[in-house]
Amino acid sequence: MLNPHQKTPEQRLSRRHLLSFGAAAGVLTLNACSSSDSLSAQADAGDSKGYIAGDGSVTEFPPEKRTEPVHFTGTLYDGTEITAESLRGKPILLNFWYAGCAPCRAEAPALVKLHKKFADKVHFYGVNVRDEKATAEAFERRFSVEYPSFEDSTGKVLYELSQVVPAQAVPTTLIIDTQGRVTSRVLGQIDESIVRTLLEDAQK
Repeated sequence: MLNPHQKTPEQRLSRRHLLSFGAAAGVLTLNACSSSDSLSAQADAGDSKGYIAGDGSVTEFPPEKRTEPVHFTGTLYDGTEITAESLRGKPILLNFWYAGCAPCRAEAPALVKLHKKFADKVHFYGVNVRDEKATAEAFERRFSVEYPSFEDSTGKVLYELSQVVPAQAVPTTLIIDTQGRVTSRVLGQIDESIVRTLLEDAQK
């Protein structure tokens, strides 16, 4: 069990490191998009460049050890701006991903199933840390993802949640309670049954 008040080395990342990550991700995206087959290369290849493997570990934070409510502002690919405060009242699932990440591809069907089960009870959002709109949408069509994603190639949302999301640990999935506090975190590919239970607990 992590102590949410004790910062790990990953949590002590500076803004410079996160902005450097965002800039590097942007360069990789631009380079990939220069190819004639960029969408299939990024949405279907699953090459995992820049991916730091998580082990699928799950950290749960009991109510008495949860941090203060998180704050973030992100912009969806359609231009809509959303704040963490505007989502209060329902639990939130945030999944950090990008199209070329093989574990992101592997977990996509499970996230789609969970969204169908909990769509009326839980806010689902992706946080895409690398891709341009066309590449992200190609991935979403490929896996029938119906919930929206924030465009976060600059690392803005990632930085605002850096206390609980290690930089470049993609995929990472956060579950946030109705008050905006992080209840659990999965580093790496999710297990559908475990996340189902975490979402059920977050509604209590």
